[in-house]
Amino acid sequence: TSNIGAELIRKGTTIGFTSRSDEAKTREQGYERMKENLLGELKKTFRPEFLNRVDGVVVFHSLTREQIREIVDLMLTSVTQQLSEKGIKLQVTETAKDFLGEKGYDEVFGARPLRRAIQDMIEDKLSEDLLRGKFQSGDTIVADLEGEEIVVHPAAVGALLGDDK
Repeated sequence: TSNIGAELIRKGTTIGFTSRSDEAKTREQGYERMKENLLGELKKTFRPEFLNRVDGVVVFHSLTREQIREIVDLMLTSVTQQLSEKGIKLQVTETAKDFLGEKGYDEVFGARPLRRAIQDMIEDKLSEDLLRGKFQSGDTIVADLEGEEIVVHPAAVGALLGDDK
């Protein structure tokens, strides 16, 4: 694994208003262009003798928002399972999940920082509150975005029953 061409990948993203089919076409064209540039960077960086020993080069597509969201959901599943073993239910709001995706995704490193974001923004807070006895077996905890911070608090009884909306 190498970070050669990371700057090319970072600069290769497009922002704008396009239809889904145009967006897919543009992404594919951008990917092909990026792949050519990255292979060129490899040739500039490594000697031909070394490259000749490499069986293949894999260039990954950048993750989409939907894919990042799926990764957030998968990673939160392990937290939810750990809490359910203690009889505690965790509900993470959609806005909190989107925030985790924004803060935990990096154009160069992909979703690797996401694990740390979930630890810092949710798991650490839950751990401290559990140690203080703030949450007990049978409780439902809500993780929600307030401003630029994710907060965890007990779910309101009315919210659980759907009475507040």
